[in-house]
Amino acid sequence: MTTTPKTTVTYSLEDILARIEDKMDARFDKMDARFEKVDRQLTEINQRLTKLEVGQAELSGDIKALDERLSGDIKALDERLSGEIKTLDERLSGNIKTLSEKVDGLGKRLDNQEFLNRGVVVAVLAALIAGGAKLFGFWSCSKPVEKSNNK
Repeated sequence: MTTTPKTTVTYSLEDILARIEDKMDARFDKMDARFEKVDRQLTEINQRLTKLEVGQAELSGDIKALDERLSGDIKALDERLSGEIKTLDERLSGNIKTLSEKVDGLGKRLDNQEFLNRGVVVAVLAALIAGGAKLFGFWSCSKPVEKSNNK
């Protein structure tokens, strides 16, 4: 049989435990540093988030103020435009009535003019017919001349 050589450990248990303890302390120190770094970053993020929330609240207030101001401006503009529209409507109604009366007056004038024109045309036609009749001897205005027998 072959025998394997015995290995001997020259370290003492205290040294090994001290080394393990030192390594663990170093690891814990690294982890503590990382936790502190993470805590700082979380604190910064929390502060930024708080600033964002405050900014959002301010923006909401500004938006509400602008909305109210715009609503007031829109209402004032709507009222002013409504008043102007009513005024224009009244003016146009008056102008339309005036134009309607003028058109009615023109219609009456045209009716009178047509009546006069018909009368003139009838008179001219009658004069032409009478002149033609006289010219062609259908109608005589003078008395016939009698021949006298003077013997």
